[in-house]
Amino acid sequence: MGFSTSTCTEFVEVLASKAPVPGGGGASALVGAVGTALGNMVGSLTVGKKKYADVEDEMWELKAKCDQLQKDFLRLIERDAEVFEPLSKAYGMPRETEEEKAEKARVMEIVLKDACSVPMEIMEKCCEAIDLIVEFAAKGSKLAISDAGVGAAFCKAALQGASLNVYINTKSMANREYAEELNKKADAMLEKYTKIADETFESVLGRLK
Repeated sequence: MGFSTSTCTEFVEVLASKAPVPGGGGASALVGAVGTALGNMVGSLTVGKKKYADVEDEMWELKAKCDQLQKDFLRLIERDAEVFEPLSKAYGMPRETEEEKAEKARVMEIVLKDACSVPMEIMEKCCEAIDLIVEFAAKGSKLAISDAGVGAAFCKAALQGASLNVYINTKSMANREYAEELNKKADAMLEKYTKIADETFESVLGRLK
């Protein structure tokens, strides 16, 4: 695929085109990576400073977690594109006969689960990133707290964006029990972490104005 290694210009241009991928899921993963990197930058500007020697070790730990999350988000850009292709093909399967209808329904359930798994993972990674950014905003260099605020806003946007990609797929699932289970998990992440991200943003804003 190579979307995670394309230039910003290439990514935006293909995103704007009628190409099926990348879409909202891949874009959400990219925004999550950028938001996480902004938090990571606060850590980078904090370590090595005498003024913040007491949080040096913690900053390095937070940065290591961010390094891994950034890689995870970039991997999920590619993974989102991979799971969409079989879903797209499944929607186009014939359903003229009862056998074709049954086969399409069987395949749809499989590919819908796969298609949901990626935005669910993006949401989980966004929650992890927001938790880290809370720490960067509270303990990192005051000269870089605006970046922590931007990071919180980006990760919130990525979280919300990924949730829509969960909900559009669960809506099509025949197995309503499984669909509602996923919806509840997504609902819980949204409810908890949009608030945390908003609180972090407002805290940063209050310290800047």
